[in-house]
Amino acid sequence: MLAWARVRILLDYRPALRARTGVGEYAHELAGALSRRLPPGDSLVLFSSSWKDRLLPGAIPGVPVVDARVPVTFLNLAWHRLEWPPIETFTGEVDVVHSMHPLLMPARRAAQVVTVHDLYFLDAPENTTAEIRRDYPALAGAHARRADAVITVSDYTARQIRSKLGVDDDRVTICPNGAPAWTPLEGHAPGGHRLPILPTLHALHILFMGTIEPRKNVKTLLRAYAELLARNPDAPPLVLAGRVAPACQPLLDELASPPFSGRVRYVGYVSGPERERLYREAAMVVMPSLDEGFGLPALEAMTIGVPVVVSSRGALPEVVGNAGVIVEPDDVAGLASAMERLLSDPALARTCVAEGLVQARRFSWDASATRLIDAYVSAVERRRSRS
Repeated sequence: MLAWARVRILLDYRPALRARTGVGEYAHELAGALSRRLPPGDSLVLFSSSWKDRLLPGAIPGVPVVDARVPVTFLNLAWHRLEWPPIETFTGEVDVVHSMHPLLMPARRAAQVVTVHDLYFLDAPENTTAEIRRDYPALAGAHARRADAVITVSDYTARQIRSKLGVDDDRVTICPNGAPAWTPLEGHAPGGHRLPILPTLHALHILFMGTIEPRKNVKTLLRAYAELLARNPDAPPLVLAGRVAPACQPLLDELASPPFSGRVRYVGYVSGPERERLYREAAMVVMPSLDEGFGLPALEAMTIGVPVVVSSRGALPEVVGNAGVIVEPDDVAGLASAMERLLSDPALARTCVAEGLVQARRFSWDASATRLIDAYVSAVERRRSRS
């Protein structure tokens, strides 16, 4: 709990303004949890900037918004390279400003907090967007070391922040993604006397959920799925759900040719009930990523009672624990075998379902919001000590 009255916290809501991919979902859900957990007298404000997209009141019930009609690319360039204008130009006085990416939001007097979801931009900048390539590798380390608090989503990324960015341990706080408020298949809760129905008994597809970009390793997934079809022609179809990065467009072009034609379906970005439906109709969720700061689709799948196959990279083993099948991301045959095992071995699938339901309960938005409030306390104290 904050130790002083009427602290005003500004959270950068821009990642959630349009299609809520992983970072956008994090911003939205964490803002909602903060609105529930902040003590009386303290307040939360959502910030957005865009030339054409408006953040309307009610994005988080009861939380006011500041919506600047400024192009986000222009504002980011000014903020990242000039550190101008200060956020107070748009918002008035605030006590904490929280950026949802690794670079600081300029502020006159407010404590500055950044979130670092992953450091893939250091390892493979060529596979990131133009703005990230331009600014993140050059600036993220200095910004993180200057920040009054650094938030991240996993122990894996926290270790990287300390070793690669040189941030002291006491300024890094882990606030993981939380499990969605979805009921398991057939409504069975963890700890009940009966296990949920096995997804493979009713499944319509194998599911990949996430932005289709080089880091997600969809090319290897398609090669493994082709091998699975060669072994088991009756395997469920593969559904790819998520926006596609320009670099990966050629992968989608391959879907019109054998062995993928009629067997692999690209549905684009999905949200809300459609997103949940795709999970509920899945035999499994597959994430063969080369790196993940967290891996939200794996958590969403476990919450509903769907087995997961994930790579051994990044935070995925940390998020999944003993609840999934873990493979090397460059092992095409191993990935195909993992999918085949879950389809053909009911005992393995049932174990993954049961373990996944238990694992998912360890992740809570309210718990992460509580940790975040403590980080805000420390951030304000550090800022005041410099004054």
